[in-house]
Amino acid sequence: MKDNKLKFFGLKKLSPFLKPYKMLFLTMSVGVLIVGAIDIIIPLFQRYAIDTFIAGQTLKGFAPFVALYVGVILISMLLDYMASFNCCRIEMFILRDMRTAGFNHLQTLSVSYFNTNSVGTVHARLMSDTGNISTIMSWVIYQGVWHTVYVIGAVTVMLILNPLLALCVIVVIPLVAVVSAIFNRRMTCLNRRVREINASITAGFNEGITGVETGKTLAIEQKLDDEFFGHTSEMRNQSKKLGRTRAIFVDIITFASSAALALVLWYGGVITVEGVIMIGTLSVFMNYAQGLMEPVQWIVDSVADMITLKVNVERFSSLLETESDVKDSPEVIEKYGDAFIEKRENWEKLEGDVEFDDVTFRYPDGGGNVLEHFNLKVKKGSNVAIVGETGAGKSTLVNLVCRFFEPTEGRILIDGKDARERSVQWLHSNIGYVLQTPHLFSGTVRENLLYGKQDATEEELDRAIDSVNARRIIERLEDGYDSVIGEGGNTLSAGEKQLLSFARAILADPAIFILDEATASVDTITEKLIQDAIETLMRGRTCFVIAHRLSTVRTADIILVVDGGKIVERGTHEELLKARGRYFKLYMEQFKEEQIKKGW
Repeated sequence: MKDNKLKFFGLKKLSPFLKPYKMLFLTMSVGVLIVGAIDIIIPLFQRYAIDTFIAGQTLKGFAPFVALYVGVILISMLLDYMASFNCCRIEMFILRDMRTAGFNHLQTLSVSYFNTNSVGTVHARLMSDTGNISTIMSWVIYQGVWHTVYVIGAVTVMLILNPLLALCVIVVIPLVAVVSAIFNRRMTCLNRRVREINASITAGFNEGITGVETGKTLAIEQKLDDEFFGHTSEMRNQSKKLGRTRAIFVDIITFASSAALALVLWYGGVITVEGVIMIGTLSVFMNYAQGLMEPVQWIVDSVADMITLKVNVERFSSLLETESDVKDSPEVIEKYGDAFIEKRENWEKLEGDVEFDDVTFRYPDGGGNVLEHFNLKVKKGSNVAIVGETGAGKSTLVNLVCRFFEPTEGRILIDGKDARERSVQWLHSNIGYVLQTPHLFSGTVRENLLYGKQDATEEELDRAIDSVNARRIIERLEDGYDSVIGEGGNTLSAGEKQLLSFARAILADPAIFILDEATASVDTITEKLIQDAIETLMRGRTCFVIAHRLSTVRTADIILVVDGGKIVERGTHEELLKARGRYFKLYMEQFKEEQIKKGW
C-alpha cells in the first residue's frame, strides 16, 4: 500500500533529487516537530500563569517562570529559523538539480523531439513544473509536520483536560473540512482560469512587442488594443470571482472558528463557574479552538497540492524519460565519451568521405518513406548541391549526414565506417553548419565565435573573420570582439549575423561543411562576400549545399533534385539540363525571373 501511495504522488520518480538532501529533510522535520510541540505547550504556560499568579494573587516564583517562558520562546524562534532556512535550502537545491538534469537531458535529445514539442511546452516543464515540485516538496513537508503535530497534540491535551469540552471544539472540525473541500474545488477552477487568461495576456505582450513593426504597417493598433483589453477585462472579472469566493471562504472559516470559541466559552464558562475546571484551563481551550482551524484548512488544501504535484512530476518525468531517437551505444560512449565527457584522445581524424548505403528513411513522427534504398558516394572534398522548391524536403540528406536522425534502414558511412560506430559528438565536432537564419547567442562577438573553438587564439579569430570578409563588422563595433550584440544578435543586421555565424563555423576547421541556403537572407553585397569566402573555404572539404538559387550550384560535383520529399534527379549541371526534367524546369523558371529583373 505504501509503495502505491509513493507511486501515486510520484515520489519514486523524485527519489534521485530528494535522496541527496535526506539529512536536511530530517533536521528540518525534527526542528519543526519541536516547534510544533512548543506551540502546544505555550497555552499550558498561560494556564499555569493564570491559575497560579492571577487567580492565586501571588508573585512567588514569577521570575523563574518568566525566564523559563522566555527561554522556551527563544528556543522556538531559533529552531523555526533553522527549519525555515533548511527548507529554503532544500527548495533551491532540488530546483537547481531538477533544472540542471532537465537542461542536460535536452542536450541529448534528437531534433525530432523539438520538432514535435513546442518551446512553450519544454519551457513549462523546465521552469513551471520544477518550481512547483521544489516548492511543494519542501514547504508542504515543513507545514505538514507542524500542522500534524499541532492537531494531534492539541486534541490530545484537550481530551486529557476535559473530554466534553474538547468535543465542543472537535465537532466543528468536520464542518471546516467539508467547507474547505467545496471551496477549494471552486477556487482551483477559478485559479486555473486566471492562469489561462494570464497566459493569453503574456502572449499578447509578446506579440505586441515582437510584432510591433507588422502591427504598425498594417495599422491594426486599435484591433490589437481591443483584443488585449478583452483579455485584461476577462482577467479582472475572473479575479473578482476568485476574490469574492476566497472572501466568502475566509468568512465561513472565521465563523466556524468563532462558533467553536463560542461553544468553549459557553460550556467552559458553565463548568468553570461550577468549579469543574479552572479559568486557566478554559484559556487553553480557547487558544486551541482558534488554532485548530488553520491546520484543518491546510490539510484540505494540501490534497489539491498533492494532485498538482502528481501532474507536475508526470510532466517533468516524461521529459527525463524521453529517449533520444539518436544515441550512441554503451561501447561507443566507453571509447569516445559523450556530450559532457569527451574522450578526444580516442577521436580519429575525419577525412570527409560520406556514403549512403541502401538507406531508407522516414521521419519518426510518421508519414511515408522519404528515401528508399538510396545510395550515394561522396568523396572527400566533393561538393554536393541539393536543390528543389521551398518545402520540397531538401534538408533530409544533411539531417542524416549530421545524425540529427538515424536511417530507418541501411547505413551512412563516414570514412568507410558506419556513423553509429563513432560518437555523435565526434561527428558534430567535425561539421560546420551554417543555417539560412543564423542564430547568435546573447553575449559578445568573441563569446559567439569561441563556440566554434573554445581555445581559439586572437590570431585564429582574426583569420576566421578575415576569411569571410567580416573585418568591417569588428571595426564598426565600438568594443570590437568584446562588443555585446544583444539577444539573438539583434544589434546586427541579417547579413552581419550570417557572416559571424560563418566565421564561427570556419573557426572549428571542419572536414564537412553544410550550407543551408546560407546566402538566402542577405543583401547582394554581403552575398558576394560570402560567395567569395565559400569558394576558398570549400577547397579540400566535403560540402553539402542546400541552394535555392540554382546559379550558385553550377560547379557542384553532383546536384540532387528534391521534389515531394524525395530525390527525383541527380547529376551534374550539364547532365541535368540535357535531361530536360525537373531541374531543367526549375532552372529555366529562375532564368526567366532573373531576365525580367534585369529588364526592370
